Amino acid sequence: MRTVLVTGLGGAGRTTVAAATAHAAAKRGERVLFLATDPGEVLGIPVTGSPDAPGKITDGLWAARVDTGADFRAEFLSLQERSATALDLLGAARLEEAELTELPGSEQFALLRALTVAASGDWDTAVVDLPPLRETIALLALPEQLRRYLRRLLPQERQAARALRPVLAQLAGVPMPAQWLYATAARWDAELALVQSVIESGDTALRVVAEPGPAAAAALRTARSGLALHGLRVEALLANRVLPRHSADTWLASLAAQQEKCLHEWSEVWLPGTALLEVPHAGRDPRGLDDLALLGDLTLPDGGGPQDGADAGAGHGSPRQRIEDRRTDDGILVWTLELPGAVKGDVGLVRRGDELMLSVGPFRRILPLPSVLRRCTVAGAALADGVLRVRFAPDPQLWPHGH
Repeated sequence: MRTVLVTGLGGAGRTTVAAATAHAAAKRGERVLFLATDPGEVLGIPVTGSPDAPGKITDGLWAARVDTGADFRAEFLSLQERSATALDLLGAARLEEAELTELPGSEQFALLRALTVAASGDWDTAVVDLPPLRETIALLALPEQLRRYLRRLLPQERQAARALRPVLAQLAGVPMPAQWLYATAARWDAELALVQSVIESGDTALRVVAEPGPAAAAALRTARSGLALHGLRVEALLANRVLPRHSADTWLASLAAQQEKCLHEWSEVWLPGTALLEVPHAGRDPRGLDDLALLGDLTLPDGGGPQDGADAGAGHGSPRQRIEDRRTDDGILVWTLELPGAVKGDVGLVRRGDELMLSVGPFRRILPLPSVLRRCTVAGAALADGVLRVRFAPDPQLWPHGH
C-alpha cells in the first residue's frame, strides 16, 4: 500500500490538493482512503467516518476524520484502566469520560495513531492531510524523539529493576509499580516503532504544497533545512493556484510573471531530487468532486518519485551523511551532513557524550555519533554550500595505538 502525506505552507491549499490527490487516485481505479482532520465537510464533501470505519464518498474513495477528542478520551481511559493498581494505591479518584477534555498535543498523537490504522487497512493508497509544514516536521520527528526519551528514562537494564522489585517493596511496605511501568514503556515503544516504520517506509511519500511567490519562497528555504535535518525527503513540491501564462490582462500578467520567476527558482533548488508539479488555479475555491477533478491528475511520472537514485518514500532517518577519512594527512576525521538551505548563523551544534545536538534555525535534533567518532573530540565545524562538515580529532586515550 502507498501512503501519501500532504503538508504545506499555511493557506496554500494543502487540504484541497490532498483531496484532489485522493480523488485522482480513485478515478484511476484504486481503493483510496482520505484522512482529514477538519470537522464536518471538507471542501463541501461530508466526512463522517473514523479511521477504522471510513465512510464512502464515491466509487473507489473512502474518507475518515481524525477525531482528536474521541481519540484522547479513549486512550486516557485505557491508560487509567491499565494503571488501576497504582492509582488505587495512591487513593486516586477515577475520571469519567464525560469530564475529559483533550489536552495540548493530543492532535499529534491521534494523527500518528491514524497513520498506523490507515497503513494496516485494505487500501491501494492512503492520502493524509497533515498540518502546516513546520508542524508536520515536528510531528514526523516525534516517534524518534519519544523513543529516545524512553530509552534514557527506562533503559534496557530494566531487568535489574525487576529483580530489585521484591526488595524495594519490602523496604517501602507497599507493592512497587516497577513491572507495570516498564511494561507500559515497552508497549509505548512498540507503538512508536510501528508509527516510525510507516513514516520510514519506501511506500510512504511526503508532498509539500505552496503557492508560488516571494513569501512562500522564504518560508520554504527555512523549512527545507528542517526537512533535511530530520532526514525527510520530499517526493514532490506542488505549486498550487498557478495562474495562466501570457494573459492579456496587465494585472494578471504581472502576478503570473511573479509566479513564473518563483517556479524557475524552485526548479533550480529542488530538482532533480524532488519533482515539481504545477496545480492550476481553478478560478474559484474548489467545492465538491467536480471541482477537484479540474485540478488534474496529480500522479508523478511512472507513478513514483523522481528517479535520482535516492530512496523512495518519506525517508525519515538521518540526514545524508558520510565520514571522510583524512587520518593519512592530519589525523582528522570529517563527518559531513547535507543541510540544503541552511545559513551559517542559524546552525548550532553541541557534543554531549555519544550524541551531537544539532540545531538549524527553529529545528533541533539529537543525532547519535557513528561508532568511529565516539572515540574522538570535536575539532571544529564549517558550513558551505549546504553541507555541514564537523571535524573530529582522535582521542589518544581512546584510539588504539598504531591506527
